Amino acid sequence: MSAPFKFVLPPELSAKEPPERRGILRDQVRLLAIDRATGNIEHTRFDQIDNYLRANDLLVFNSSRTLPASMRGCDCSRKHGPCMEVRLAERLPDDSWLALLLCEKGDPFGCGLQPAMQIQFAEGLSATVLERDARIPRLWKLRFSISGTELVDLIYRLGKPIRYEYVSAPWDLDYYQTVYATEPGSAEMPSAGRAFTWKLLLDLKRRGIDAAYVVLHTGLSSYMDDELDAQHPASEEEYFVSASTAEKIAKARANGGRVIAVGTTVVRALESIADSDGRVEEAHGYTRLKIDHQHQLRAVDGLLTGLHEPEASHLDLLSAFLPAEKIRAAYQEAIERKYLWHEFGDLNLIL
Repeated sequence: MSAPFKFVLPPELSAKEPPERRGILRDQVRLLAIDRATGNIEHTRFDQIDNYLRANDLLVFNSSRTLPASMRGCDCSRKHGPCMEVRLAERLPDDSWLALLLCEKGDPFGCGLQPAMQIQFAEGLSATVLERDARIPRLWKLRFSISGTELVDLIYRLGKPIRYEYVSAPWDLDYYQTVYATEPGSAEMPSAGRAFTWKLLLDLKRRGIDAAYVVLHTGLSSYMDDELDAQHPASEEEYFVSASTAEKIAKARANGGRVIAVGTTVVRALESIADSDGRVEEAHGYTRLKIDHQHQLRAVDGLLTGLHEPEASHLDLLSAFLPAEKIRAAYQEAIERKYLWHEFGDLNLIL
């Protein structure tokens, strides 16, 4: 991690509640706009984003729907076994899941976790602990007693959104969804698109600014371990890019439009499959692509994203769009002007 991304984020700049609970609409959060060509910085409001877009531009969204990925379970394989929070991280190709298991009492990792342990949830759901994940040892592989849509339906009934300490209350799941989300699978909200409303999307459509969708199911942003989090292990995340999205990207380029990713997840999905000429085709796979200043962007021209914590891996990704020094300068202005960070906070357009 390069030095420009080491900065102090005052605790009061963490968005503690959704904008709607702060007395403003979804699309009235602040927008920090940075011009890639000049480095010029402008401060505006998100519902004015059309001032930075033009006809034939294409916005590419991540339509993954947030799971209530935090569930309470108890070890039923031992007498008086501990109870724990199970944070689902990702579904694997064999229909098992990776999860972070956090004890309710004492050391969060002191549950005596071991293979073959049985975790019992409500409504008859159970899971067998299989093994530690080889890449991220804080995660365990689980196999639930049911699978597929039946399991997802039960997760929606039993689970709650993953909540970090800066969030002031356990807000309802609806606050953690984008308006266009369709495919359940993200452990945490792909939050860059949260500020869009259907009215804004329709207004942009009327101006010739089209929308396309990919799916990339996001993993956990933290493993509740400072040392591990500082290493930024790359999650292997599942993505789907449809033929219609590939066609829209080709059409936008042919008409002189720009491809603007709504979220770093979209950047990872498109850059994982683009060829050397920036062409994208229909694809389904898993990506562990890490993007930094050495990465030559092929499919994406611009990015809408949230504001990222000091030394976060997402800041490395931003440096593929702008020199680190320009990102640092923009972030310093955002701090001075008291922008809000995290999933319910303000946004940054780099274009």
